[in-house]
Amino acid sequence: MTFEAMWADLLPVGRSAATGGYHRFAWTAPELECRAWFEAEAAGRGLALEPDANGNLFAWWYPADGRRDGAVLTGSHLDSVPGGGAFDGPLGVVTAFAALDALRERGFAPRRPLVVAAFAEEEGARFGVACLGSRLLTGAITPERARALRDGDGATFADVIAEHGLDPAAIGPDEALLGRLAYGVELHVEQGRALVGPVGVASSIIPHGRWRFGFTGQGDHAGTTALRDRRDPMLPFAAMVLAARQAAERNGTLATVGKVAVDPGGVNAIAASVTAWLDGRGPVDDAVRRTVTEIERAARLAAVGHDVKVDVAEESYTPLLDFPHALRDHLRALLGDVPLLPTGAGHDAGILAARIPTAMLYVRNPTGISHAPSEHADIPDCLAGVTALAQVLEDLLEHP
Repeated sequence: MTFEAMWADLLPVGRSAATGGYHRFAWTAPELECRAWFEAEAAGRGLALEPDANGNLFAWWYPADGRRDGAVLTGSHLDSVPGGGAFDGPLGVVTAFAALDALRERGFAPRRPLVVAAFAEEEGARFGVACLGSRLLTGAITPERARALRDGDGATFADVIAEHGLDPAAIGPDEALLGRLAYGVELHVEQGRALVGPVGVASSIIPHGRWRFGFTGQGDHAGTTALRDRRDPMLPFAAMVLAARQAAERNGTLATVGKVAVDPGGVNAIAASVTAWLDGRGPVDDAVRRTVTEIERAARLAAVGHDVKVDVAEESYTPLLDFPHALRDHLRALLGDVPLLPTGAGHDAGILAARIPTAMLYVRNPTGISHAPSEHADIPDCLAGVTALAQVLEDLLEHP
């Protein structure tokens, strides 16, 4: 099947008719439809489908001699952020299958296995921890913590995966699988406007993390409670949002509050509690940590003045990652000295890089917008990505 045909199959899944944004959260109906698509594409190519205990999907193309180690992994994820774009994640999976097809069409016979991957819960939109599937695989998160994660409806990760045939007791690091992997290459849509040509190579992933701020006050009547008697958690929350922008500007970082939950959420009621999530990123670890510390300090100071309790928890953090220079420089030269650029976005490749040599390719995004419906890549650029990925995979599969 061609790239265009595969892309057309996935395009309507989970798309909002009203906004054009995608809602493919882990183990919900749209994401399960994407998983079924992946399994069908693997079966149609005669690939060996070998999912792991963590919900990650792997489709293996074994060499003629049956070799099972020294594999090259490629792929991405199929889930989305709320209202996200079509390309973030699925582009890497579709190009992986298309690149495999291109290798087969020219009669290439691999010396080592090629495995196409679709990692689970990469965005963290349902359970709050980004790259959850790859974190579990590599041991970057403990099974105990993962099992206890809850979605917005209160369902635990353990309960949800059990409903879909996985054993919550079996999740966690898979050293046997990791030991079979020699390289990882993830293709991804560019999440900015830096690329001039159709394809680029990642140099690094900047430090990034997520923190949960809980503000607990006293619910009360909006019309009968005097201002002086209120314990309104909205006020220190508002101070925290403003402090985030100010701290980011001082430290040369990025700080975003994009998700908030208010309880009980009535127009005519003072909130009892507010939960907000902070996304922090920056060029170096110290700057990100300093930014978060300043935001927390401002939140606690504001809370004291309104008799509100504050709890802060780090949900995930990934330090600065420099992709292996030898590998990234080799791939860049192989592709004709394409641009080398850093990214502020986290990826499964960044998690895998702690265990195996990993690289990333980018396909140009003319809008520069990501995590929103305007995220885009032109089909000719996507096809250039397929060609580049096939070239990279052939090189890694052929030469140790």
